[in-house]
Amino acid sequence: MTPVPTALAGLFEILSPAAADARGCFRRLFCERDLAVLRDGLHFTQINLSRTRARGTVRGMHFQSPPAAEAKLIHCLRGRVFDVAVDVRRGSPTFLHWHAFELSADDDRAVFIPEGFAHGFQSLSDDVELLYMHTAPWTAECEHGLRHDDPLLRIAWPLPVGAVSDRDRDHPLIDERFNGVAL
Repeated sequence: MTPVPTALAGLFEILSPAAADARGCFRRLFCERDLAVLRDGLHFTQINLSRTRARGTVRGMHFQSPPAAEAKLIHCLRGRVFDVAVDVRRGSPTFLHWHAFELSADDDRAVFIPEGFAHGFQSLSDDVELLYMHTAPWTAECEHGLRHDDPLLRIAWPLPVGAVSDRDRDHPLIDERFNGVAL
């Protein structure tokens, strides 16, 4: 597993080439030793699976604030997604900048999203499955979100936006009161 930094500090693409032969392939999804360069004591406490039925669906943009701020390691197990991370760290030089990855069940990549980033994705195919590894358990009172269509973010979703949950649609637009997450 090889972490590759992005333009947003702490956000990494993770390369994990598969060993393949006539039987199929084998891919490592997590190796504590290989990912120790991301941070000391990286420890995951929760693993979740999301299934998205329809192409064009958008999920997110979710994040948790302290004391339950979480980092995520995300793998696409089925289908393809446009995966987006937005820097919401108070005082960050890249505050409210976003970076996107296309993840596919057929490639050798994952995404490591550190604490202080909102995360969401758009399904680029029907029947998408994502595996999320979290460093903190879900905590309702610490959960927040940004609108996927916030004009301040200007996320360039590759497809027309299809289904969006009521909860995600109801996140407030960013205004002068939003000063991010203090970590």
